[in-house]
Amino acid sequence: MTPSDPGDAGNPFQSLLGDLMNMLGSNGPDQWEMTRSFALNVATGGTPESNVEPLQRIQVEQLSRVAELNVMEATGMPVTPDGRRLTCVPVGRGDWTVRALESWRPVLSALAAPPPAGTDPVPAPAGSSGLDPLGDDPTGGMAAMLGQWASAIGPMFLGLQVGSVVGHLAQRTLGQYPLAVPWAPSDELLLVTANIAEFASDWSLPEEEALLWVCARELASNTVLSRPAVRGHLEELLLALAVSQAAAQQDVAGKLRGLMTGEGGDPMLGAGMDLESLQGMFGDPEALLGDLLTPESRRTSDQLTSLAVVVDAYADHIATQVGGRLVGSHAQLAEAWYRRRTERGKGEEAAGALFGLDLDQPQVDRGRAFVAGVVERAGDGALARLWEPVRNLPTPAEVDAPGLWLERIDLPQLDTPAD
Repeated sequence: MTPSDPGDAGNPFQSLLGDLMNMLGSNGPDQWEMTRSFALNVATGGTPESNVEPLQRIQVEQLSRVAELNVMEATGMPVTPDGRRLTCVPVGRGDWTVRALESWRPVLSALAAPPPAGTDPVPAPAGSSGLDPLGDDPTGGMAAMLGQWASAIGPMFLGLQVGSVVGHLAQRTLGQYPLAVPWAPSDELLLVTANIAEFASDWSLPEEEALLWVCARELASNTVLSRPAVRGHLEELLLALAVSQAAAQQDVAGKLRGLMTGEGGDPMLGAGMDLESLQGMFGDPEALLGDLLTPESRRTSDQLTSLAVVVDAYADHIATQVGGRLVGSHAQLAEAWYRRRTERGKGEEAAGALFGLDLDQPQVDRGRAFVAGVVERAGDGALARLWEPVRNLPTPAEVDAPGLWLERIDLPQLDTPAD
C-alpha cells in the first residue's frame, strides 16, 4: 500500500496528507471564493459591519457634487469618459474588499494561473524515489509526498496571501484608488467613510473637510484612470506582469517544500519542518509576493511604477487646487496625506508589490517632482496633455526629466507608411 492511500493507518500524518492530496486533486475548494472569504475576514476583523447611515449618504452626495464640478474645472476633463456623472458611495471595509477583488479579478486570476498541464512546478529532489516506501528515501516516501503536497497547495497559499493583502489594504484605504490601478467601469465611486473619519481624527482635521478633500482626489484619480488611453495601457502592463509572475509563483511551492521536508540538509535526518520560517511565511503578507518580481518583469514594473506615481501626483495636485478653493484646512490636509502616503502600512506595501509597483517615498517624490516640473515649465494646462493620446504617456526616463517629455510631445507624429 502506498503512502498516498488514505487507508494507511500505520502513519496518521501520512494518511492525512494522502486524504488532502485526494481532495486537492478532485473537488478541492473554490480558490477564488476562499481568497474572497479570507480577504473579507481580514478587512472586517471577522465582525459584521453596520450599514452606512442614510444621513451620511446624503452628506457624501452633496459634497461629491461640489467636488465633481470643481475637479472638472481644474482638469478640463469629465470625470468619466462619456461625461456621465459619478455617484460617490460611502461603503464599509468589507464592501470595498469585495468590489476591489472583483474589479482586479482579471489580473489576480492571471497571477494565480496554474502552470501548463503536464508540467511539474516543483521537480523532485535528486535521488528521490517518489512515493515508493521501499525506495532509497530514508523517510519512507514522506519527503516526496510533502513535496507533492506543497506543490498542490502553492496556488491556494498564494490566494490566501492575495486575500491578506487586499484585506489589510481595506483597513487603510480612504477611497477607491489607494493604488493607481484601474477598476471595472462603473457609475459609482467608493469612499470608505470610516477610514476617512479615522484619518481626520488622527490628524486633528475637520471630518467634513477631509471628506470633501478625499472626494476631490478620488474623482481626479477616476478622471485619469478611466481615460481609454491610460486604462488600456495600464491593463496591458498589468496583465503582462501577471503572466510573468505566474511562472514565478512556482517558487512558492518550492519554498514550502524546502521548509516542510528539510530539503538541503542531512537526508538521514528525515523530514524536518522549519516551523519558525513556515510561520513567518503565513504571518507576513509580503513574504511571498516580494519574490514574484522576476528579472523578466522588472522592465514592466518600472513602467507601471513610473506611470502610477505620476497619476497619484496629478490627483494630489488637483485635490490641492480644489481644496484651496473649498477647504480651509487644505494645506494641513495635503501635508497629512503626503505623510500618510510615505508611511504606508504593510498592507499597502504588499499591495504595491502584488501589482509590481514600487511606491516608497523616493518614488512618491519622483512623481511630485515631475508634475511640479511640468507646471513650472508650461503651466497647469500642460498636465492635461498627459492623458491623451497614449503616446503622450511619459516614459520612465521622462518622469525624471519633465522637460524632455514636453519636448517630445510637441514633436510631430510620424505618419504610418502606407502598405
